[in-house]
Amino acid sequence: MLLSVTFAVVTDPLGTVLLFSRFGSVGEWSVARIIMVYAMAVTSFGLAESFLRGFDYFPGHSIRTGNFDRMLLRPAPLFTQIAASYFHIHRLARPASGICAICWSFYAQGTIITPTVVAVVVCGLAGGFILYSGAFIFTSGVSFFTIKALDWIYLFTNASYQVTRCPVPYMPNALKNVFTFFMPMLLVSYYPASVACGWGEDTWKGWVALPAGILFLFASWLIWQTGLRHYKSTGS
Repeated sequence: MLLSVTFAVVTDPLGTVLLFSRFGSVGEWSVARIIMVYAMAVTSFGLAESFLRGFDYFPGHSIRTGNFDRMLLRPAPLFTQIAASYFHIHRLARPASGICAICWSFYAQGTIITPTVVAVVVCGLAGGFILYSGAFIFTSGVSFFTIKALDWIYLFTNASYQVTRCPVPYMPNALKNVFTFFMPMLLVSYYPASVACGWGEDTWKGWVALPAGILFLFASWLIWQTGLRHYKSTGS
């Protein structure tokens, strides 16, 4: 399983690499830039997926089956029970591959690694981890009302980091606004990458990842708490 997940993660951006190798850069956007932004997002997602996998399975494996009723009776925090209900070690292959891609992108761009660069990247990854944790909690909170997972919600979890394959300056405004102000994925991927690599964005934008992630997590937690208060059990 570990090998299959690693193979899937490594080959996932292969299409983008082949496309750029055939047609060249898009303006100032080389394949190294695309991989850098993609790696920031996929590493953050992979960390959240590894440690909060239970929330991803929550709608189908806890709500619909009635397992959540048993969790409510146990003398342990609900968050810990749900987060720890599923943990697959092979999922760590995604963040590990992402970190390797970040290092390669730095090398390909000739970026000089300084303590500030490392701090910006770490801040971005931490904010991204918190953001995607909030996204999983958000989907779980919605499932209290829908009983099952809604396919469109996965646009903000499993499919969101695929958006980073499109150079941000060429991204449609509607899509850019959604992933900047509603689900601020670009704030934890593009802007930290831009500041770390010196692409011209204002320095302060590289540090907004952490507060953006915390704000999104807080909003998701409110949705979760609202759903929990309205939970009436799905029966046996």
